[in-house]
Amino acid sequence: MGNPYVRKILYMAALSAIRFNKYCRELYERLVSKGKAKKLALVAIAHKLLRQAYGVLKNRRPFDENFCT
Repeated sequence: MGNPYVRKILYMAALSAIRFNKYCRELYERLVSKGKAKKLALVAIAHKLLRQAYGVLKNRRPFDENFCT
């Protein structure tokens, strides 16, 4: 569902995020260790990236990986 172009971009961003974003990597590893499929875990990472981007835009602050809500 949704725009296929946006899905492709988010999927590729999720691949990068599991390498460089510590919170995304932790989520990915946790989901895969629970037995979830790797593609399903990547979709969850893409969703997390969307939520992180929304938070940055909403609060008008640069991304701070040490920020705790």
